[in-house]
Amino acid sequence: MRLKFRPVDASFYDLFSESAAHLVVGAELLAEMLGEGGDREGIAQRMREAEHAADETTHAIVKRVNSTFVTPFDREDIYALASALDDVMDEMDEAVDLVLLYGVTTLPTETSEQVEVLQRCAELTVAAMPSLATMSALDEYWIEINRLENAGDRSYRRILANLFNGDYEAMEVIKLKDIVESLEGAIDAFEKVANILEQIAVKES
Repeated sequence: MRLKFRPVDASFYDLFSESAAHLVVGAELLAEMLGEGGDREGIAQRMREAEHAADETTHAIVKRVNSTFVTPFDREDIYALASALDDVMDEMDEAVDLVLLYGVTTLPTETSEQVEVLQRCAELTVAAMPSLATMSALDEYWIEINRLENAGDRSYRRILANLFNGDYEAMEVIKLKDIVESLEGAIDAFEKVANILEQIAVKES
């Protein structure tokens, strides 16, 4: 076992927890947007604000890396993790924006399954971030994220099959496909976060 001496800089762990917390907010806003009876203009504005806040946290992480001589783990991994977390928020923001721009009022019922997967992934991710300090119990995290990503894939395939079964107008298919692909992109981005955490844990073990 390698022995390491690294000054503890808790700010990195705090910033990653903050970044993950933005994703919980984003997933909640996404659920509101895809629900019924919500103020879609208002929800979209709140999502833009949440996405901006997430960007600010990402910038803070990058700034901290660039100004810190000794980082808690490899700089490349810090950049990769920060970027992956930001990608999740961007995909959710895109889905909300598309719903508003396209004026979509009815979504395939299976999209609720995608949103539930995203909400659960966000909850698990924010809960996992404190474990970065000790690199303990993270294996349960990436195993569950992988399971959820597989569930999301199944929902995505069912949605696509239903979109192309002839019940939808061609333009509606295009709009709905864009939205569900953004949702799928967010789920895939969560899996990327989990994969990066697994790589970090292996390196640091």
